[in-house]
Amino acid sequence: MTDLAPLGDTIRVVEWDELPDSVRSIPDNFNPLELGVAMQHQIEWMTFIHDYQLAVCEKCRRSGITLSTSWDDTISAASQKSAGGMNAFYIGDTKEKGLEYIGYVAKFARMIAKAQGMGISGIEEFIFTDQEKRGEDSRDIASFRIRFASGFRIVALSSRPENIHGLQGSVTIDEAALHKDVRKVIESATALLIWGGRLRIISTHRGMKNAFNELIKDINNGLYGDKAGVYKITFDQCVANGLYERVCFMTGETPTEEGKKAWYTSIRKAYGPRKAAMLEELDTIPREGEGAAIPGVFITRAMKGVRTIFRLEFEDSFKDLPLETRTHEIDAWIERDLNPELAKLPPKLQHFFGMDFARKGHLSVIVPIIKQQNLSRFVPFVIELRNCPVSAQQQILWYLIPKLPRFTGGAMDATGPGQNLAELTWEKFKTVEQVVFSQMWYRDNMSAFVQLFEDDMLDIPRDADHESDLRDLDRIDGIIRPPHAATEDENGNDRHADYAIGLALADFAVRVCKPSPMEFESTGQTRKSLQALEDSVNTGRWNQSNNSMPTGNDFTGFTL
Repeated sequence: MTDLAPLGDTIRVVEWDELPDSVRSIPDNFNPLELGVAMQHQIEWMTFIHDYQLAVCEKCRRSGITLSTSWDDTISAASQKSAGGMNAFYIGDTKEKGLEYIGYVAKFARMIAKAQGMGISGIEEFIFTDQEKRGEDSRDIASFRIRFASGFRIVALSSRPENIHGLQGSVTIDEAALHKDVRKVIESATALLIWGGRLRIISTHRGMKNAFNELIKDINNGLYGDKAGVYKITFDQCVANGLYERVCFMTGETPTEEGKKAWYTSIRKAYGPRKAAMLEELDTIPREGEGAAIPGVFITRAMKGVRTIFRLEFEDSFKDLPLETRTHEIDAWIERDLNPELAKLPPKLQHFFGMDFARKGHLSVIVPIIKQQNLSRFVPFVIELRNCPVSAQQQILWYLIPKLPRFTGGAMDATGPGQNLAELTWEKFKTVEQVVFSQMWYRDNMSAFVQLFEDDMLDIPRDADHESDLRDLDRIDGIIRPPHAATEDENGNDRHADYAIGLALADFAVRVCKPSPMEFESTGQTRKSLQALEDSVNTGRWNQSNNSMPTGNDFTGFTL
């Protein structure tokens, strides 16, 4: 089947010769359209979605599930209410997916209209009023629609979760694991079931931690009752159901067993060394995390103790207070809470820091880090700032830096709004790296950061939100970086791997910042030690056998 070695910690990849004859062979007089336009799994899925109110399909790539769903929606929307007709809504992860779906519907609708003499509209682009997140404001977005003489319609919407509120009928969420905020989409859509609607959630996997995979586990564990079910279709099952033969039918080629083997093997080999991606996209085996960069077991191992996590969240009204009042309040927090932690820092070890900047929405995170004698890293505490004015962030940071024993350097997010604070901090303290995030920076630096986890060279605080931030780091096209979408903590606040980036910046500072040369000022006095050395050499008192000289030298004369 393939010459790629299977991963050691996952299900093996079955070789070509081990596949059943239904996959490898082509029966005599094979007719790819014997079952009609749809393949066996497409027919099974169309039956499955009528057996459950909440029907979930975990599928391989290009299985044809979306196509068969559009066919079922077309039949439902074209039917009268007495025959089970209803509206249908499609929510893809991109606008282009919505247009593609509505194109399938248009093709099927014309077939029905031609056969039944039933009226339909063309594909209508229209304005859909969408409620903004966490607010009562709304915005207008372009959507696509086909209306039927039955009075029902099929609508393709964007992936914003608020779209689903108030809709009634059949809702399909396609490629759910790729949606920007899949948890919110699923939560919003589930409310449809109250009034007898149908919900179909279709997707390939995007990691074990993704909400789509968590939903599947919850359904399989019975948490959704008997009205929810999961249908699974893999690439090998699609091949067994005639996928290769249909490809040949569409391209006008004659299917052969040799051609089938070459076609199958080329698809597997197209993933190259990305075995985890191949198993996920073809065999529906989710990889750990969303293309997770750091295995969960390494994150847990690195969290060696419970330590202080300062979480300061400021009301919007705080920025309107007089500067003197704000400064006083920050000073009071420093004296009460921060200074006791600073007093615990070891005075003889080098200290660094990293800071991921944010003003609103996400977090500013300041991560002090200690380079220990064995070169491992130790994080004594963390400061998280939400909705914090820049002047207050500067006040906290500029107090912290001089208090770090043997402060050697820091690294700050200088991307976008963080540039001003990073530049001012560099001007004041000099040994501060200003980092503008880019594909190149992530490529050149994040692998070394992840290696710390693998080598057990990190000792960081034990914290659930920090664990989530570290798990959110993705390996996208071979580059480790934050995910495209934010996640939410237990209080509903957005996090965007903020702590993970703050920690990575702290490690970057350890690697690139070097101690400044110690400056000294001479007292002007004779350095007796050097004079004694010269006298010893001149008088032959230097013992060349062991490179020693008499004791009693006075090494005074330097003011450090």
